[in-house]
Amino acid sequence: MSDNAYRLISPSGNEIELPVRSGTTGPDVIDIARLYRDQGVFTYDPGFVATGSCESDITYIDGEKGVLMYRGYPVEQLAANSNFLEVSYLLLHGDLPTSAELEKFDHTIRTHTMLNEGMLNFFKGFRYDAHPMAMLSAVVGSMSAYYHDEMDASNPEHRDIFAHRILAKLPTIAAAAHKLNIGQPFIYPRNDLNYADNLMHMLFAVPAEPYEIDPVAAEALDLLFILHADHEQNCSTSTVRMAGSSGANPYSAIAAGISALWGPAHGGANEAVLTMLEEIGDASQIKKYVEKAKDKSDPFRLMGFGHRVYKNFDPRATIIREMCHKVLDKLDREDTPLFDLARELERVALEDEYFIEKNLYPNVDFYSGIIYRALGIPTSMFTVMFAIGRSVGWTAHWREMISDPKGKIARPRQLYMGPAQRDYVPVEKR
Repeated sequence: MSDNAYRLISPSGNEIELPVRSGTTGPDVIDIARLYRDQGVFTYDPGFVATGSCESDITYIDGEKGVLMYRGYPVEQLAANSNFLEVSYLLLHGDLPTSAELEKFDHTIRTHTMLNEGMLNFFKGFRYDAHPMAMLSAVVGSMSAYYHDEMDASNPEHRDIFAHRILAKLPTIAAAAHKLNIGQPFIYPRNDLNYADNLMHMLFAVPAEPYEIDPVAAEALDLLFILHADHEQNCSTSTVRMAGSSGANPYSAIAAGISALWGPAHGGANEAVLTMLEEIGDASQIKKYVEKAKDKSDPFRLMGFGHRVYKNFDPRATIIREMCHKVLDKLDREDTPLFDLARELERVALEDEYFIEKNLYPNVDFYSGIIYRALGIPTSMFTVMFAIGRSVGWTAHWREMISDPKGKIARPRQLYMGPAQRDYVPVEKR
């Protein structure tokens, strides 16, 4: 038997050897691909919390140590030195670009931000109060009807064109959804603006007067996009991979990922933070609500604290905390009492022994929602902003999945708990 194998005893008493595979870093995995064929049993892992569903070169997470790396680069280094488009190039192509490559990539994205007018007219079919995520998913899905001539997934050039279109046009679609909600005219993109500046322009400019982009606001958006760019095999990314594994067009796969992100247990956490702060209402109530959060019999929970993957600290939260305070100090907004409440809650939680012992630290969602609110972005758009940043990660994973020669259509199995076989009884005899 191989030394690099996992051994277990089957119900019949036979010793079974399962290959163990090692990645570049992180825990080994037990290869169970032949388990059903050789032994007639499946594994059972609800939520796939202990299952490696694929090989990937894109993102690595160590939840115990608070490590997040894109293509081997610590996210702290990228956040401090890079920008979202450079990180996007890294995720899509595997390496940081040269100056010439980055200039070409930046030019490509800037010059492909406009929507086909037919797509723009599509927004007229939505109610004025349609949720922006519903519009985002629908319009992205409709892109396959406008760009169907360049959707050959086996063609590397087509895969590049798709990646550029998603990255360039998603902010334009998002801004159009926002303008529909508030009853303002759609603002066309500008090729002279960078990625974050252009989004701010499309979200907040109006034809009646000039709009001046706040550099701190744009800097905060760009940083949030970097921190949200990818997060390994999370729910929405796995959804993109699963939908794409059927050979469905890539726009449909991304639309499926957007729909998965919309769930409150996934992309809606930063929205829940603002709802929680509004429920607390005043700094004088913090102690009361902290005690409620400690009480296991009380349904109240502090949203934006702790993380399913990160057991000690969220490296993204460490980065964005400084930016959050920078934004709050710079921007004079009507929501100052709410932001003061958030700062005080942060202070109390970080000093409370219960939260320290349980590692219930503020995560990236706690700070991102506060920043979006401070920038004047409505709560309904929070998950849309998340989707803009995550779109490049989805696209990178789709490209990796679709070009894998060993790729298969995703097909999980189940533990059936329904009735055993039974015979049909005519309706008059039941």
